[in-house]
Amino acid sequence: MDLVIRDVRVIDGTGGPSYRADVGVEDGRIAEIRREGTAAGGRRPTGARVLDAAGLALSPGFVDMHAHSDLALLRDPDHSAKAAQGVTLEVIGQDGLSYAPVDDTTLGQVRQAIAGWNGSGPGDDSVDFDWRTVGEYLDRLDHGFDGRGIAVNAAYLVPQGTVRMHVVGWDDRPATAAELDRMRHLVARSMEEGAVGMSSGLTYTPGMYADDAELTELCRVVARHGGYYCPHHRSYGAGALQAYEEMVTLTRRAGCALHLAHATMNFGVNEGRAPELLALLDRALAAGADISLDTYPYTPGCTTLVAMLPSWASEGGPEAVLGRLRDEGTAERIRHHLEEVGADGCHGVPIEWDTIEISGVTAPHLTDHVGRTVADSAARAGEAPWTTARRLLIEDGLGPTILQHVGHEENVRLIMRHRVHTGGSDGILQGAKPHPRAYGTFPHYLGRYARDLGVLTLEECVAHLTSRPAARLGLRDRGLVREGHRADLVLFDPATVASGATFDAPRTPPVGIPHVLIDGRFVIEDGRRTDVLAGRSVRGPRRGG
Repeated sequence: MDLVIRDVRVIDGTGGPSYRADVGVEDGRIAEIRREGTAAGGRRPTGARVLDAAGLALSPGFVDMHAHSDLALLRDPDHSAKAAQGVTLEVIGQDGLSYAPVDDTTLGQVRQAIAGWNGSGPGDDSVDFDWRTVGEYLDRLDHGFDGRGIAVNAAYLVPQGTVRMHVVGWDDRPATAAELDRMRHLVARSMEEGAVGMSSGLTYTPGMYADDAELTELCRVVARHGGYYCPHHRSYGAGALQAYEEMVTLTRRAGCALHLAHATMNFGVNEGRAPELLALLDRALAAGADISLDTYPYTPGCTTLVAMLPSWASEGGPEAVLGRLRDEGTAERIRHHLEEVGADGCHGVPIEWDTIEISGVTAPHLTDHVGRTVADSAARAGEAPWTTARRLLIEDGLGPTILQHVGHEENVRLIMRHRVHTGGSDGILQGAKPHPRAYGTFPHYLGRYARDLGVLTLEECVAHLTSRPAARLGLRDRGLVREGHRADLVLFDPATVASGATFDAPRTPPVGIPHVLIDGRFVIEDGRRTDVLAGRSVRGPRRGG
């Protein structure tokens, strides 16, 4: 065989007990699993290379169900942020905003709108945007760097906000019948070209302007193509439970599978309320709903500062937002909604500036704000917090990213134990001080929450990160250590695996993950990134996975 991994503890992704075995890899797939004590006549698999894995565990590659690597995969051939964690597949196109399908006008708008997530705002030529359709984007991923591919595999969700931008624009109004037909066509074409589902960002413009009837019609298209709907729903704060229930009801009406993105219960109004969310989901599952969810194992969230604004302030697109911020009267109205009413962009909760930490900016003269809360920066400048926030938004062209310290540890632990839970980093890779979840989510699950705290057993934890997401994506030959499956594999040390990333040093690599393979090729070997680019697009079920 090409490779034999000898004397390894196999955690196969099913959630069942681990076992010791030799595992043989041939032509990118798992060719043989020889359990300890079953080798006939003492025969053990042999190979061109034999890796002694005593003391290590072997699991399927981890699936990041909520990633923001849409451009990083094309900009950075190394991409160790994910590869070093054992991630072998990322699901991108999240939160209703990404780069396909677009036309020339829409592309420029979406680049500016989510520069804080992915970089490459206006004037950045680090990526050649030579695609317009989903199929062309996936082909670009397959080609990768000089035809050699990309660092890890990637699946794509067609972004509903981008589709609406493409057809309706940035207006806060219902789509006409003709516009709805065009959006149906775009979603159908995107699914036929390989998207695995559709995402929404229902606290982000312009996707949030869609009503439930519009979303239901688009979900029906997704369902016909065997995909799932992945909404960032309308509130994670004051209206969180109602927002979850809205998505459950909507997708059941559409006959569409539902995957709840970063399914958290945040802000003071939701402390201790995770059992209510889980009871809602259990009732729906018992009634036959097809639901899954993902979370990251941290309490702070991460987004852009402009996302906090009320939806009316974002109508018309980025330039319209900047115009409103520059106008004194309109800016005061925005402040009133943020600080006193509770803007829908801030989930209906009056903003607390001491919970909003600047994690990244694009303008060099603003870097002193990174790592400080808006309240702290304002105090240093002797001004009101809104004055500071407004200035940052204007001078950085809506670019600042933020950490939002509004989560609750009890909620995080309870939700991650649910039977439909999967792991998703929601990792934004931009900024001088990104959220450590981008570099540490998966070893943090294994080390802190499984080994140290016992919230999950190690076998349960691996299942959450491997076979469950593979099942949601409809991938029949990934997510398990099983003969015939693709050799997307992680070797880690259960005794030492841990996230190195912290809030102070968020780009520190993990420890205890010496080897990661994609299609049987080492992308991490002896703890170091190789030059292998084994990643490709993983297309939807109608395209054979």
